[in-house]
Amino acid sequence: MRIPGTPAALLASAAAAVTALAALCGCTVQPPGADGKHGLPVHVRLPDGGGAGSGRTAGAGQPAPRVLWSRGDSGPAVRELQARLRQIAWLTGGPTGSYDGPTEQAVSGFQGRRGLARTGATDTETWRRLVAMTRPPGRWELYPMGGQPVDAADPRCLAGRVLCISKSSRTLRWMVDGRTLSTMSVRFGTEYTPTREGVFSVYWKSRHHVSTLYDAPMPYALFFSGGQAVHYSYDFAARGYAGGSHGCVNVRDETAMASLFAQVRIGDKVVVHW
Repeated sequence: MRIPGTPAALLASAAAAVTALAALCGCTVQPPGADGKHGLPVHVRLPDGGGAGSGRTAGAGQPAPRVLWSRGDSGPAVRELQARLRQIAWLTGGPTGSYDGPTEQAVSGFQGRRGLARTGATDTETWRRLVAMTRPPGRWELYPMGGQPVDAADPRCLAGRVLCISKSSRTLRWMVDGRTLSTMSVRFGTEYTPTREGVFSVYWKSRHHVSTLYDAPMPYALFFSGGQAVHYSYDFAARGYAGGSHGCVNVRDETAMASLFAQVRIGDKVVVHW
């Protein structure tokens, strides 16, 4: 079959079509040289949905990293994220286990410093970079200000009215006939002023007590062994587990301690255990 038209006209028509297609695709094509041959193609430009601020950190054509946690999320994984951010001084408060504004700002700062899109959400690439720079946080790095889960109740706490205090989990259970009515985080004495362990009973309640030995306030004090008492601690509320008591059982939550003080009676049992 014969195609009408001269060979030169056909070649010119084909060249025009190739040039138009190249322009549509965003390619720059070298013009033919004096010998009629094309040079090497240059500057192939593909459509790009990425770029600075787009949230894409993968290569061209690759999907953006999957978001793991973002503002409003909560749980143990968020607590670990916050603990790791604290290790490299991107976060000062917490961990709380809640992905709040300060956490979002810390993640955004970390991302910007490492050339990642500053979304404030923790995606797979952000998490990979953070894990590579930090170590697995210890238990008390995860709970420096309290909020940790309680461990199982000591068998001696399962009957009657009992303040069941665990040194292992650093928690206090208020129990009546084996049922837990409330729990709260507590801290204990230091190495040189340890909190005594064993079974005791509340022998004195003092709402506005001040220590005569240390000249320190001991609000809502429930004395159970000599000068040792369960009481609210301003220092614990401010510094968390960075400090310690002179042997007392410190409670961080003032509202919870006020409620406990109102419920506990003289003679109620106190069990301090590991």
